[in-house]
Amino acid sequence: MKILANDGISPEGIKKLEAAGFTVVTEHVQQDQLIDTINSENYVGLLVRSATTVRKDLIDACPGLKFIGRGGVGMDNIDVEYAREKGITVENTPAASSQSVAELAMGSLFALARSTYDSYKEMPSKGKEDFKSLKKKYSKGVELRGKTLLIIGFGRIGQSLASYALGAGMKVIGLTRTAREIEIPITIDGVGEVISTVKTSTDLDEVLGKADFITMNVPKQEDGKAVIGKAEFAKMKDGVRIVNVARGGVINEDDLIEALESGKVAAAALDVYENEPSPRTDLLEHSVIANTPHIGAATAEAQARIGTELAGKIIDTLK
Repeated sequence: MKILANDGISPEGIKKLEAAGFTVVTEHVQQDQLIDTINSENYVGLLVRSATTVRKDLIDACPGLKFIGRGGVGMDNIDVEYAREKGITVENTPAASSQSVAELAMGSLFALARSTYDSYKEMPSKGKEDFKSLKKKYSKGVELRGKTLLIIGFGRIGQSLASYALGAGMKVIGLTRTAREIEIPITIDGVGEVISTVKTSTDLDEVLGKADFITMNVPKQEDGKAVIGKAEFAKMKDGVRIVNVARGGVINEDDLIEALESGKVAAAALDVYENEPSPRTDLLEHSVIANTPHIGAATAEAQARIGTELAGKIIDTLK
């Protein structure tokens, strides 16, 4: 049986699948050629990440497809329910990349607090001649310790991020659909596991004004609307810093630019964009936006876990 890993799969995943008798192909097929390729090559499984979409037309046109796998959390690029109605197994790996995404978010918080994302760009060209002026420019940072972090979406990634933030001395507010008390384990080498309890809120409007930093950790909304827009920015503290490692569109990009220009938002870090893979130029070139190209789950460790987990699900389903 043949599996097309159209957006790649880790060597660990390939090894596990091949040991179970599968043939794994990792050569990327363009979206407009995908249906013909799946049918002509008799692929029974299709593995994707964010670059490939699996919509109703493909599902209808590929009757031999038995398994669709998404390496990562969100499955908004797959018509999941329709595929399942057609008898196709659809799986993702929601836990495998949580730590990697959380670490990128935490790194972004540090970068925004000290403007290192901009300093790294300026020093090579201006550091020798304008050292004193750059030192003055970047001497207005803030510390994370003691600051309040609002995590909008307190699932696996949000909770993993909370453990890092609590370890750095931040106060954490989690936003969930229902109010809960969630135990957050903080692992300290040589000490063991320390448990901190976070009481979550369900009222976004009520907690927005309490946050010094905000991270977005929610899936793309079913109605397609932004979670954060003009009305929500107005409720935030002046000088708040915001990070989006979730999905493009959960923050209204026009309203974000306006909030940055007004100073309401001091800085932002974006790993995801509405128009991937062609983000807006004004976002990429903005002086107080730290940009990364959707790399939240792109660590060696996460990809190994994702590949191994997907391989196991394929074997369980098709063998």
